[in-house]
Amino acid sequence: MIYLFTDGSSRGNPGPGGYGALLRFGAHEKELSEGFRLTTNNRMELLAVIVGLEAVNRPELPVMVVTDSRYVVDSVEKKWVFGWANKADFGKKANEDLWRRFIKIYKQRTVQFRWVRGHNGHPENERCDQLAVRSATRGPLLIDAGYEALV
Repeated sequence: MIYLFTDGSSRGNPGPGGYGALLRFGAHEKELSEGFRLTTNNRMELLAVIVGLEAVNRPELPVMVVTDSRYVVDSVEKKWVFGWANKADFGKKANEDLWRRFIKIYKQRTVQFRWVRGHNGHPENERCDQLAVRSATRGPLLIDAGYEALV
């Protein structure tokens, strides 16, 4: 099992934001993070999961995503996102660009989700939060083209 711990941050909503992800397979770990000049917290929560899943180079292994994002967990586990994707008006849903990217990588992996309470002492969640906040507050900040195209 590969473990993917994730968190997103936005300094203002919208505002500068970032994501942090930690991949763990046995004794091996890899941290991923980026910051954006204008985005939302939900986008960063979702992008952390996407980037983490895309970084898995052993697609045959199952992935356990551990996140404090109810937005992501509920959208997937309650199958809302898959219902949206089957409707003609999917483009009217928030973060459609990221959800399409998520669905593509999700279909190529065996993924489970586990929700944890944020800012509650979970070591990996705290580390991902640090990565996300650091990325949001220190340059260089990238352009979240999917978000900025809408504002």
